[in-house]
Amino acid sequence: MRPIISNMSWLFGMNQRPEDFSQFVPPASAVGGGGPDGSGDSGDGKGKSSAMEAYRFDSAALERAAKAAKDLESSKYAKEALELTKIQEETKQKELLEAAKEIELRIEAAKAEGKRIEQEERRKTLQEQSKLDQQKSQYQDQLARKRYEDQLVQQQRMHEENLKRQEDSVAKQEAMRKEQRHKYDMKRLEAKMIAKSKIERENQDLTLEQIRVRAAEDRETTLKSLVEKRETVLSSIKTAGAAIGTGLDTFLSDPAKIQAAVGGLVALTAGYYAAKGSLGIMFRFVEARLAKPSLIRETSRFSLFEAVRHPLQTIKKIQKRPEDVLEGVVLSPSVEGRVRDIAIATKNTKFNRGMYRNILLHGPPGTGKTLFAKKLAMHSGMDYAIMTGGDIALLGRESVGAIHKVFDWAATSRKGLVLFIDEAEGFLRKRHENISEELRMSISAFLYRTGTQTDKFMLVLASNTPEVLDFAVVDRVHEPVEFPLPTMTERERLVRLYFEKYILLPASEGKRRLKVADFDYSQACSYVAKITEGMSGREITNLALDWQMTTYASLEGIFTEDIMRRRAEATVQHKKYKVSWRSSHEDKKALFSAAVVAASEAAAAAASAKPDTIS
Repeated sequence: MRPIISNMSWLFGMNQRPEDFSQFVPPASAVGGGGPDGSGDSGDGKGKSSAMEAYRFDSAALERAAKAAKDLESSKYAKEALELTKIQEETKQKELLEAAKEIELRIEAAKAEGKRIEQEERRKTLQEQSKLDQQKSQYQDQLARKRYEDQLVQQQRMHEENLKRQEDSVAKQEAMRKEQRHKYDMKRLEAKMIAKSKIERENQDLTLEQIRVRAAEDRETTLKSLVEKRETVLSSIKTAGAAIGTGLDTFLSDPAKIQAAVGGLVALTAGYYAAKGSLGIMFRFVEARLAKPSLIRETSRFSLFEAVRHPLQTIKKIQKRPEDVLEGVVLSPSVEGRVRDIAIATKNTKFNRGMYRNILLHGPPGTGKTLFAKKLAMHSGMDYAIMTGGDIALLGRESVGAIHKVFDWAATSRKGLVLFIDEAEGFLRKRHENISEELRMSISAFLYRTGTQTDKFMLVLASNTPEVLDFAVVDRVHEPVEFPLPTMTERERLVRLYFEKYILLPASEGKRRLKVADFDYSQACSYVAKITEGMSGREITNLALDWQMTTYASLEGIFTEDIMRRRAEATVQHKKYKVSWRSSHEDKKALFSAAVVAASEAAAAAASAKPDTIS
């Protein structure tokens, strides 16, 4: 059945295209005679024969079709094949109808989606319109409030002006009243003086007589009192002389009394000197143990006298805990590594009760040397004490005793002491230079007290010019550390640190009247760090304080980017002025030194030339 249906399917439109059309093409030999040599036909004959080949009819195909139709008619499945073909056609039509319905459904879905999108766009449009209306109403409200505030300010200004006018008018009236009162008083005083002078001229003789009588009476009274006093003094002298004479006669006539008196005087003298010596020793002991030496400017060490004088500060010192040695200190990575190693070594030395090392911190001023010494003591759990070299030069002969007192006091610390000497070049200069004898003796005392290692205190020297220090002082230093000026990275860290400390924190706390405008803080800090090349950490700290003070000095109390940039540029300009002043001073000093050297060379040449002239 299947082969028949497949062979006849083209009759029912199921397979419209024959598989092979070669059967309808006649062979080339059947078309007119004539070969390529041109015999029989010309060129036009060739074209016609090739055109006719497409219209040639093959009867074999019709024969095969007729045979297939006869086979179908004679087959017993012809009716079933026709029914099957109809069913297939109906199925195809149903599929086409379902496809059309599906397409219609898709079209309806697309229309619904379009409506939904349109409604969504309309909703968004309404939302945006409501937002715009709300913003418009808020803006109108702000404008109304601003107008109201301006009206209030204007009314207040007018009220103040009216009050000022009233006060001025009252002040003018008061001044006029005072002037009139003064004129009246002057006239009254003038009249009184005129009347008094007139009365005195009329009673001049009587007044002179009264003066003479009073003078005579006073003279007589004075003479009488002098005579009485003289007689009283003479009688007192006579009585005292008689009593002293009687006592001496009695004392000298009794040897036992003389021995008792001499013994009492000797005992009194011995007790006086013994008490004086013991009190001196006790005072020195108490001073070395409890009292802070006069050379110490600042210390974290607890003492009884300081606790009585400053109880709150003492409580804060007791409650303070150890902290990181680099907290709040901004240095270059290489210096940070060195100082952190020093801090760890110092802490381990204190824990193991070893000998402390002496350190020399040198570099430009304001680079964090004093701050690091404090942080080192706090990190290691030690006390710190700060003194300056300039104070020792002012003591003169007392400088040696003061230095010994400092080291005696430092040796009594239980936790260990970091003794920080700032501006060490103030008294630890080279001894062969032109310095006073007292200063030379103080250097010798310092060298004597630091000649050996100790586990009681750690010596930290700070100097801006380490090349002027005495060689023996430098020889006692175990590790020098240079604190250079901050680079671009360190300056940016410093600017951000102090900007947060002096601007952002006071503004966020709300305790002070300081506000910060809205601008790019990071970009502004980077700009300030870029223009402050050559400035130290202390100068950057002062710049941050200048920002705060400028903001407080303004009327609104708002810190803006303009204030930040303007004050930074002014500080940089002041720095340039300072550098130029220092350069001019150094140039003058160099010229003076050159002149002195030239004069000394000329004097030496003249002295060497004199013997030749004499000879």
